[in-house]
Order: sequence, then C-alpha cells, then structure tokens
Amino acid sequence: MNLLLDTHIALWAITDSPRLSSKARDLIASPRSTVWISAATVWEIAIKHSLGRGDMPVSSQDALRYFRESGYGVLPIEPEHAVAVEDLPEYHADPFDRILVAQALTEPMRLMTHDAILARYSSTIIEI
Repeated sequence: MNLLLDTHIALWAITDSPRLSSKARDLIASPRSTVWISAATVWEIAIKHSLGRGDMPVSSQDALRYFRESGYGVLPIEPEHAVAVEDLPEYHADPFDRILVAQALTEPMRLMTHDAILARYSSTIIEI
C-alpha cells in the first residue's frame, strides 16, 4: 500500500511521539507499506518552524533528513495535483491539507491523518 503521511503523523513518526497510535505505527512499519512524504509537508514544516511555531519540533532540513533516513519516499507536487485541488469540496481551508488530499486521490495513495475533517474527503483516507 502506498501510504502518504500528513504533516503531524510524519512528525510524530520521526520523533517517536506517544501521540502516534499503535495502529499508525503498525501501518507505517508494515513491509506491505511504501511510506511517502509530500514536498508540501516539508514546505509546511519550513514555514511553521521559521515562524517559531511550537508544533514544529524540527527544522525542515532535519525533518527531510529524518524522512529519508527512515526510508520514506518524497512525493513532488505535480501540476495535476494542483489542478485536483480545484475539484475538492470546501471541507478544509488549509492549503497544505488540501494539496495532500489532492495528491492522495490523484496518485492514488492512502492518506494517513489525525484530522477528522480530512477524512471526510474520501473513504480511502485513514483517520488515526
């Protein structure tokens, strides 16, 4: 399964946060899963970390290194992903979350999130 992690799930995974559920840990560690991080996630971390946001515990440079060391693939943002955002219902206003949903639906991938609003976009989204 191609598994795209939303930003908080990705950060919880690389920082071994207790907020990451055992179900999420099992899916990420499964040999049947290929884990992906979006370029949008790295971008979001960079912006929020530079603003001193407490919910971004690592810099984007460190996060990218940790993602790569963990064997996660990095999914670029393609024009088709941007186009797909236009057709999404207005459930969520956050542009980072919307591009993640569009990427997951376009590729296709299973997006793993802790955000119940994101889960409304598709039954293929895994809410943890």
